[in-house]
Amino acid sequence: MRSPKISVSHSVPQERYEIYVDEEYVGYLDYVNETEQVVLTHTVVHDRYSGHGYAAHLVKYVLDDIAKTGKDVVPLCSYVGHFIEQHPEYAAMATEVTR
Repeated sequence: MRSPKISVSHSVPQERYEIYVDEEYVGYLDYVNETEQVVLTHTVVHDRYSGHGYAAHLVKYVLDDIAKTGKDVVPLCSYVGHFIEQHPEYAAMATEVTR
């Protein structure tokens, strides 16, 4: 059984990362790019693809991409916040969300 081909595209004008599996659209992560930080607002993986780790793959890709810029992230999206809690290597780039 072959592994699916996972790819992520980044639309800067839309402030959105999109994930594809075997060229099929699976979901997205929206953000707001600010001067010194990137606010990660919403992560969505369509129901038929949930439970396969695609959201985690997308969030890891996005965090790694943002890390290259040196900006901090604000994990407004609860999924991103949980991901960072589970992956402490990203904790230094996350700012606390106050509600």
